[in-house]
Amino acid sequence: MKGKVLLSMLFVLFLVGLVSAAYAQNPAIKLKYSTYFVATHQVAVLNQQFCDEIKKRTNGKVEIVYHPSGTLLTAPKTFQGVVSGIADIGMSNISYTRGRFPVIEILDLPLGFPSAYVATHVDNDFYNYFKPKDFENVKVLYLHACPPYVIYTAKKPVRTLEDLSGLRIAGKGRIADILKALGATPVPLETGDYYESLKRGVVDGAASPINTLKDWKLGEIAKYSTSTQKLGAVYTFFVVMNKDRWNSLPEDVKKVFEAVSAEWMEKTGMIWAKTAREGEEFLLKQKGQIITLSDQESARWQKAIEPLINSYIKEMESLGHKKSETAGYLKFIRERIDYWSKKEKEMGLK
Repeated sequence: MKGKVLLSMLFVLFLVGLVSAAYAQNPAIKLKYSTYFVATHQVAVLNQQFCDEIKKRTNGKVEIVYHPSGTLLTAPKTFQGVVSGIADIGMSNISYTRGRFPVIEILDLPLGFPSAYVATHVDNDFYNYFKPKDFENVKVLYLHACPPYVIYTAKKPVRTLEDLSGLRIAGKGRIADILKALGATPVPLETGDYYESLKRGVVDGAASPINTLKDWKLGEIAKYSTSTQKLGAVYTFFVVMNKDRWNSLPEDVKKVFEAVSAEWMEKTGMIWAKTAREGEEFLLKQKGQIITLSDQESARWQKAIEPLINSYIKEMESLGHKKSETAGYLKFIRERIDYWSKKEKEMGLK
C-alpha cells in the first residue's frame, strides 16, 4: 500500500514538473500600460477592459498591468516613456509634446469635426492612409479624439470675442494657437492641474471637451460653458506600443492586438460621445450655464482663426513638406469628415 502511495506521489510530482517546465518555456507575456487619465474616467475604464480582453483572447498568454492617473508616466512623458520602454503601451494626446508630431498635428486644427465619433474615424483613416513618420518609433494600436472642445470659465461668461480678450485659458499645442487667435491668453497646463488652477484663479477657464466638467469634476468650479462646435477643433489621442516589444510578440498575439484595437477604437469614439452628454448634464446640475454662439458671432470666430491653416502650411514647408502635400492632407481630412458624418447620421448617433 505504501508503495502505491509513493508511486502516486511520484507521478503527481512528475506531472507538476512537466507543467512547470512547459510554463518556464512559455511564460505569460507581461506588459505595462500607462495613461494620465484618472482611473474613474470612462475612457480609462475602457482601457482596463482592453487589457482584460487581450488576456481573455490570448487565453492568459498576455497579462497587461494597467497604470492610470499618471502613476507610471505623466501625460507629457508618455510617448517617450513608451519609446524607451518604461511602459510597453501608453495613451496620451499629441498636444502635450508640441512639434513632435508635425504631420499628425494637422488633426488638432479647427477643421470642422462635428463629433468625437467622426474625428476618431478620420484620425485613424488619416494615419492608415499616409503613415506619417511621426510614429515611426512605435507601433500605433489606434488613435481617437475627444468631442470638439468648449471654452468654460469660472466667473465671466463668454458670449463674444470681446469677452475672451485677456482671459487666461488653459490650452495646449495647436489649441493654444486657436485661443490666441481668438484673443485669449493660452496657459499650457496638464489636465490634472485644471481643477486647482481654476479654483485658485491661476486661469480663468479652459479649452477642453465638455466631458471634463464631470470626469475631472471641473463643473464644480466652472459656471459657464461656451460652445465652439462650429470651429470643430479636437484633441487627438494615441494608443501606442513599444516597437521592440511589438516585434517580439508571437504572430497569433499580434493578430489579437490588431483585432481588439480596431474594436476599441470604435468603442472609444462612442464613449466620448456619451461622456460629452454627461458633462453637459453635470454642469446644469451644478447650476451652470451652457452658452451657444449666434450664427453671426460664430462667423466672427471662424474668421479669426482662418489664418491658422495657412500658418500650418507654411510651417510644414519649412520642414520640407511641399504645399501640395499639405493641401492633400487637408483635402483627405475634409472628405473623410463628410463620409463619417453621413455614416454617423445613418447610424442615428447623437
